[in-house]
Amino acid sequence: MPVISVPHAFNEEDLYVDLEPITGHRLFLKCEGFNFAGSIKLKAATEMVESAERSGTLRPDSILIESSSGNLGVALSMIAASKGYRFVCVTDSRCNLATRLMMEALGSQVHVVSDEHATGGLLGARLAHLRGLCAADDRYVWLSQYTNPDNWRAHYFRTAPAIARWFPHLDVLFIGVGTTGTLMGCARWFRSWHRPVRIVAVDSVGSAIFGDPPGRRMIPGLGMSLRPPLLDESYVDEAVRVEEADAIRTCQSLARRGFLFGGSTGTVVSGATSWLARHGTPGLTPVAIAPDLGERYLDTIYQSNWVQALYGGDALAPPVSHAGGADPRAVRAPSD
Repeated sequence: MPVISVPHAFNEEDLYVDLEPITGHRLFLKCEGFNFAGSIKLKAATEMVESAERSGTLRPDSILIESSSGNLGVALSMIAASKGYRFVCVTDSRCNLATRLMMEALGSQVHVVSDEHATGGLLGARLAHLRGLCAADDRYVWLSQYTNPDNWRAHYFRTAPAIARWFPHLDVLFIGVGTTGTLMGCARWFRSWHRPVRIVAVDSVGSAIFGDPPGRRMIPGLGMSLRPPLLDESYVDEAVRVEEADAIRTCQSLARRGFLFGGSTGTVVSGATSWLARHGTPGLTPVAIAPDLGERYLDTIYQSNWVQALYGGDALAPPVSHAGGADPRAVRAPSD
C-alpha cells in the first residue's frame, strides 16, 4: 500500500490499455494521467524544480514562473503548493477553464495572454511576458520548459526505461510533441537500446515544430508555433501530423468505449492508428504514450456545441470501427 506525504511522490507508471479492440490495430497505450497533476507533465515539473533546488537557483523566497498551455501549469501549481513556493503561470486564451480554475485552487496566480506576438503568436506573447517579469524582479525563477534539459531528462530516466521493462520487443513508439521533452528523452534512451525502435513523433496540423507554417490550433497541449529548442531531429524517424477534428473524433470514440482521455491523447492515438493502417505488419509491437486524461476537456472537445462551432458537424461523427464489438482491455504492466 503506497503511503505518501507529498503529492508528486505518487505516479502510476505501469498501466497500459490494449486498443486493438477499438482501433483494429495492435497498439498498447501507456497511461500517464494517473497522478495528482493528471498528466505526464508531473515528471518534467518535478525534475526541473528539484534540479533548480539542487543548483541553488531556486531559493525559499523565489517565485516560480512558467509558460504553459495547461498541464505543466497544473503540475507546477501542485508542486509549488506542496513545497511552499509562489507560482505564476502565464498561459493564453486556449487554456481550458477547468485547468485555470485548478491552478488557482492550488494557490497559483494565472496570467492569460490574449493578444498574439507579431511573429511568435500566442506563445511568443507568453514568452515576452515572462521575460518582462524576470527583468522586473530577480526573485522570479523561470524554469523554461522549452530550453531546460531537465525536461527531457525526466523521460530519459523514467518514462523510457518503464516502457522497455514491459515491452522488451518494442518496435515502434508513438510520442506526441510540444516542447519535445518526452520525445527527446525517450528517443535518446532507446537509441542505445538492445534493438532498434522506430520513433514516430505525432504533431498537430497547424504546428511549426517540424518546419510547417504555424496555423490555427484550438486544442492545448501538443504542437507549437515556434520550433522547440530541445528538438534534435536526428533522433526522430518520422513525424505524423493530425488534424484537430480527427483528434476530437478519436477522443469521442474512446469515450464511447469508457476511456475518457484528453486532446493530446486523442491526437497521439489518431496519429498512431493512421500510421499503423499504412505500415502495420503482423507481430509488430507498438506503444503510444497517452499524456493526459479527459476531465479538463468536458467543455471543449466533449462539448458538441464547441466542436461544431469550430470544426463543423463532421467532427462529431465517430471514426469507422474496424474491430467489431469486442471489449477493450485495460491491463497493468503487460508482458510482451
